[in-house]
Amino acid sequence: MIDVRPSQRMRDLGVVQHGAGILAEPARAFDLPTERDKAEHTVDELFAAMERIGHVHPFAKGMGIAAPQIGIGRAAAVVQPPGDTPAIALLNPRITASSEGTDEQYEGCLSFFDVRGLVPRPLEITVEAMALTGETVTTVYERGLARLIHHEIDHLDGLLYTARMRTEVQPIPVEEYRQTGKEWTYGGS
Repeated sequence: MIDVRPSQRMRDLGVVQHGAGILAEPARAFDLPTERDKAEHTVDELFAAMERIGHVHPFAKGMGIAAPQIGIGRAAAVVQPPGDTPAIALLNPRITASSEGTDEQYEGCLSFFDVRGLVPRPLEITVEAMALTGETVTTVYERGLARLIHHEIDHLDGLLYTARMRTEVQPIPVEEYRQTGKEWTYGGS
């Protein structure tokens, strides 16, 4: 049996891979509520992709996927927090505030799943997103969930996590990463 690389497995599941132009472009916002049907369809496509991916890889830290990662250049992402917490759909999200406190943890990305990178991120972010009705919803996310949400919003801005890594730090091969199946840890939690 041929061992399939993690990135090839993600490509086979419909995830756009590193190097594709759509991953480097800012996603186009939805005009809500006018484009409600288009936004709902995009979110449905994201949840379907998340379900396919979840069948082949466990995500103890939670997971997320942004519309550009499935070839849709629109500002939508979905995040599944760890555990039984309901999934979060984000439309036109933007970070409006970040804590000064940060930490560095390893992240993976479905669009280049062969490596993991040590990424500094704020411990708390405030996010404005839109409801399908066009109303703005503001939510504060902390720790691991802030990390997941920030990662997906970066995708919508055309950024990969490697852009956030310190310059002297390089991603490591997934084979060297020892945290698969474990949640992120935070001091004092």
